[in-house]
Amino acid sequence: MVFVSSLLFRFSMDLERVEIKPTPVSSQTIEEMAHSPLPHGWQCYMSPQGRKYYVNTYTSETTWERPTSTPGTPKSPMTQMNSMLTVNGFHSSGSLSHHSESQHVSLRKTSSDPQSPGVGSPARRQSKESHITVNCITFPHPDAMTEQQLLKPGDWSYCDYFWADKKETQSNNSIAGFDIILVKQLKGKQMQKEMAEFIRERIKIEEDYAKNLAKLSQSPLAGVEEGTLGESWAQVKKSLADEAEVHLKFSSKLQSEVEKPLLSFRDNFKKDMKKFDHHISDLRKQLSTRYATVEKARKALAERQKDLEFKTQQLENKSTYKTEEDIKKARRKSTQAGDELMRCVDLYNQTQSKWFEEMVTTTLELERLEVERIEMIRQHLCQYTQLRHETDMFNQSTIEPVDQLLQKVDPAKDRELWVKEHKTGHIRPVDMEL
Repeated sequence: MVFVSSLLFRFSMDLERVEIKPTPVSSQTIEEMAHSPLPHGWQCYMSPQGRKYYVNTYTSETTWERPTSTPGTPKSPMTQMNSMLTVNGFHSSGSLSHHSESQHVSLRKTSSDPQSPGVGSPARRQSKESHITVNCITFPHPDAMTEQQLLKPGDWSYCDYFWADKKETQSNNSIAGFDIILVKQLKGKQMQKEMAEFIRERIKIEEDYAKNLAKLSQSPLAGVEEGTLGESWAQVKKSLADEAEVHLKFSSKLQSEVEKPLLSFRDNFKKDMKKFDHHISDLRKQLSTRYATVEKARKALAERQKDLEFKTQQLENKSTYKTEEDIKKARRKSTQAGDELMRCVDLYNQTQSKWFEEMVTTTLELERLEVERIEMIRQHLCQYTQLRHETDMFNQSTIEPVDQLLQKVDPAKDRELWVKEHKTGHIRPVDMEL
């Protein structure tokens, strides 16, 4: 009696929740079954997953196993067939809209589980072991999981490797995978700011260096040197002034073309990250709430089933009108508890599907922003090296006149020039005679 009551409860849930569209068995299959005909009132159908099941046309009872006994005593009840869609290891209720279903199936890999049997059946208990829930997120069990296709194979994309939470080493707390990506993004922004500060220090050094060069170029030291060497020395001092001008231009370009872009790139970056963080965090909170509701509904259903079994045993021991009424009332409450559980599971799966999709789209966006940030920094560092090359080239041009004049330094020529300018006569004296 307990088994029959449980069967009636499950089947009543099927009638309200599941629309089974049976597929008749092919003619070839029927011929194979002709040697052992089904009992009167039984017909064989094929589930959408390709598995045979049997329906009693008189009692509407269903079973996975081929019936060999009299009608009305099925061996293995089949309930809630196709009431759950299994997508990428996640269960989602068959009552989801076609729009939602089409959105998520394209991103997720179908589980190897052919169907999700009803609550309380042996197949359901076996299916339950193929999944685990960690921090309110449902994952395939490692022992039963088939290989899942990556969303972006070969790319090591954020959207493929941060679904689970990571346990912190110094505490029992866990940090969400999305938060790890978020921390990386904020760290990248901080590194970008520090790079700008580094360039600012370089600018300051260049400015101080240019100021000191210009000051030194005005020094009067050795200013009275004459001749070709004096010209060379004057050019040495002039080259310092030219070099000072070059370094001033270099520092100015560093400020406008490197430092300023690094500082101003994505001024509202932190605000944008907070929006992403709040959005994903809210979805995780909703998922946690949905999971708690499912557990509460599951516990309520277990209590209702236990009460139904207890009252059924009372009926077997003593049949009274009151007991039968109690059984009907207990069965009705049990059915309502089952409906509530299915509703809660449906809402949980919808929330998890929403979280799944938002995780994919948001992590891909963060990935794009990271690539954009790195490419921007690379371009401006290339600009820095180009300016540095140009500075060296300009410095070489200021030194070239010095090199050319130094090659022309001629002590004999210097002496000749000085003599011509300062000579007083070319007649030399001789010895005096007695």
